[in-house]
Amino acid sequence: MSSSPLRNSSRAATPIAFVRAIVQGYERYGVDPVQALAEAQIAPHDLENPQARVTAAQFEALSGFAMQQLDDEALGWFARRLPWGSYGMLCRASLGSPNLGVAIKRWCRHHRLLTEDITLDLAVAGGVATVSVTEHRALGDFREFCLVSSLRFLHGYACWAIDSRVSLSAASFPFEAPAHRDAYPLMFGGELHFGAAQAGYSFDERYLALPLQRDERALRAMLRRALPLTVLQYRRDRLLGQRVRELLRTRGGEVATADALATLLNLSTRTLHRQLLEEGISLQSLKDEVRHELATDQLRRTDRPIKQVALAVGFRNEKSFSRAFRNWAGVTPGAFRRGAQPVTVSAADP
Repeated sequence: MSSSPLRNSSRAATPIAFVRAIVQGYERYGVDPVQALAEAQIAPHDLENPQARVTAAQFEALSGFAMQQLDDEALGWFARRLPWGSYGMLCRASLGSPNLGVAIKRWCRHHRLLTEDITLDLAVAGGVATVSVTEHRALGDFREFCLVSSLRFLHGYACWAIDSRVSLSAASFPFEAPAHRDAYPLMFGGELHFGAAQAGYSFDERYLALPLQRDERALRAMLRRALPLTVLQYRRDRLLGQRVRELLRTRGGEVATADALATLLNLSTRTLHRQLLEEGISLQSLKDEVRHELATDQLRRTDRPIKQVALAVGFRNEKSFSRAFRNWAGVTPGAFRRGAQPVTVSAADP
């Protein structure tokens, strides 16, 4: 088994607790899980080791086999089965939406047709979109896996639908932090809160306005696999440039370097530069853009000495600031403050 492609396809990070939750579904239906475990190449004795982990490929193989064998895509969580194809129906019902916001609302509304045990809702306030789960009956031993999976299904669909990472700012769970808490940042990102009033996650409202990028053909291809939505990580973030601009504006002192900025965005420095390049921009151009905005604002609204303005917007000295500002605005900072207009040089001028 050590040379199995399933076991070696990625780092083993999925907690064995989630595997045990699927085994509990088998117990509920009185079915032996041995075939499912063998399909995923998970040794039965690993179930007794709370520190054991499986790879994403193993977990997808186990989940997909179990959903079909038990004919329940909820794997025993709810009072009634969700027959094979239920989540595919949710995907299809939302696919024709004009933007992600409408797609998520449709997903939440149609989810109520599948079960009354939980409801999903989308709320928007203060520029933040929040998906929350309300529990209407005790979920027992299935609670953690049910809530985590329900949120990940919808988040995964949202990312797939717009072909972009939807970066989460926070995620909350109505139970105490489990022993496998370290797996949660890999599943959700953002600030994690345990012992909350209800399960949910939050993200930038602007993602809701992004149009869907997928069609029926892409959906059929995606649905050939059981759980691609929960294990596929999207590297591209269609709002990355805007998010970088905002961090540079609001937390400039904390993001003086690319490494610090990448850490706040939960990316590697290399990935940050690559994704910005894919958008046709560079980190340096964004820094210049934000510095220009901040500098012009201070020059217009304050009478601070130019040296202080230079330091406030990230320059080491007034000379380098003046040179950069002249490249941006066509005039020196002092001339800009006095209301001078940029000098236009014609092609005929020497």
